[in-house]
Amino acid sequence: MIKRFFLLSGLCIFLSVSAQNTHTVIKGDNPYNISKKYGITIDELLKLNPKVKDGKLAIGDVLNVKAGKTAATKTSNVPSSSAKTGKIYLQPKQTIYGITKQYRISETDLRKLNPELDSHMKIGDEITLPLDNIKKYAGNQQLTPPTKPVETSVETKTQNNTKTTIDSDNEKSTTVHTSSSEDEYATYTVEQGDTVFSIVNKFGVTIDELIALNPDLSKGLKTGMVLKIKKLDAAYTKKNGDALNVVLMLPFGYSTSETQYRAMALDFLTGAKLAIERNAAKGQKLDVKVVDSGNEASFKNSLTQINPNNTDLIVGPFFKSNVIDLLDFTKTQKIPVVAPFANSPELYNYSNLIIVETNDKTYSDKIVEEVKTVYSDQKIYIVADSKKENANYIKTNLEKAVKNANVVLVNSASDIQLDQNMMTGQSAPVIAILASDNDSVGEAFSNRMIALSKEVQGMKAFSLYSVPSFEKKVDELSQASLVYLMDRKINTDGSFEKEILAAYKAKYCKTPGKYAVIGFDVMNDMLARENKKGEIFKQMNKVQTQLATKFEFVKSKANGAYVNTGFRVIRLVP
Repeated sequence: MIKRFFLLSGLCIFLSVSAQNTHTVIKGDNPYNISKKYGITIDELLKLNPKVKDGKLAIGDVLNVKAGKTAATKTSNVPSSSAKTGKIYLQPKQTIYGITKQYRISETDLRKLNPELDSHMKIGDEITLPLDNIKKYAGNQQLTPPTKPVETSVETKTQNNTKTTIDSDNEKSTTVHTSSSEDEYATYTVEQGDTVFSIVNKFGVTIDELIALNPDLSKGLKTGMVLKIKKLDAAYTKKNGDALNVVLMLPFGYSTSETQYRAMALDFLTGAKLAIERNAAKGQKLDVKVVDSGNEASFKNSLTQINPNNTDLIVGPFFKSNVIDLLDFTKTQKIPVVAPFANSPELYNYSNLIIVETNDKTYSDKIVEEVKTVYSDQKIYIVADSKKENANYIKTNLEKAVKNANVVLVNSASDIQLDQNMMTGQSAPVIAILASDNDSVGEAFSNRMIALSKEVQGMKAFSLYSVPSFEKKVDELSQASLVYLMDRKINTDGSFEKEILAAYKAKYCKTPGKYAVIGFDVMNDMLARENKKGEIFKQMNKVQTQLATKFEFVKSKANGAYVNTGFRVIRLVP
């Protein structure tokens, strides 16, 4: 239907039509040509006709249109045959949309003056415009042809660190990229099943805005098309000086005599310091300042220690409310802010925020995808935690994803029972999912899977989290084909991991704790993306695995935060 919706003739035909309030749909009509006929936008047409869903029209439908806004009567800036026109010459990175905005002319009128205008314009092409508009709005526009057409290309290399025992194919259905041009746009690659309406709803833009940025949409939506979505905020640029100025905000609580998070902060700092020293030894010039961020109530006092005009990167704070305070404090400078633990939809609107924590919804979606690939009419058990939030989410989505799914939530692994084959009366295998990160619950789940696998072949086990028993009982759990998701767990067989663990032990005479590992991973990953030009945001498409964390960032929305969606998939094969 989308192809029919956007399939247009090669020429724009403007007919004189009388002012009227309705239009009866005839063969060949679509929202695009109807809106053009009556001089309104597609969005206006759809608002006037809320019963029209997804742009689908039927012959004989009577549509409301705006009276007095027809192509013949609509006031236009296009000059009459006697009005004077002038010419500009297309400059590098200049678009049809940009010309209409700069010269205060509608795209319809621009095309009237330039019938040959299309999306394949070349630098130096002549563009005809009303002379008065050129005089008023040309500004610094070059009014002579460029001497040399400028072509730019950007090559992006992606680094993937994978281990032979780890499945790193963590594919995403939605990926938004940012361009590297002077005028930066978020872009989206059209996937199978996408429609224009699903895209505009996903990114919060109007159909007219989408078409203005992507004139080729008039020829139909095709899988693989790269669409511009919207212009991004001005990118962050590094401040003066050779050294990278980094602020590390940790909740020591010295100023407030509060010790609740001090051990956590000190542990995080040991890992971060190792990453800082490691990168400095490689020649990276760093100027690092550690700030006591206090507690949530006293946090704003710590902001006085930060000079936003001489800061290139801020790691921390830990808590969501403090992250929001910091983002408001730095909103003018657009300094990259890295949140190691806070992940909430309230944070997704901040374009200079980098969220490290992968949320449970991402994990749950992957489990649903995994179960769907092996499902064959088995009964499905989900072992829930006390909140049951993740378990209910998985259950709901499994019931949507697989036909006639019989999904049962249980509180204990002991409640998982083999099914019965109705034809033979024999025991039949089931699918079991662990949706709790409690170690003792995980131990009970492991034991139950091992016991059931001895009774019947074909058991399938999945877990949202890694628990210690999985590593202790690899051979037994492989009989249940256990698949689990792992993040912030160290692959002790890796050469990089061995090197970092040895360096940490030599420095601190102990094995790194949980928060030391996170401190190293976050700081080492961010410094690896930075360089002397301070272009951290242009390096966010790199997939990197550090000591224990996989970093795979995507934009939460076109002008929103970067959110880590990375994790590793472990598959135990019999």
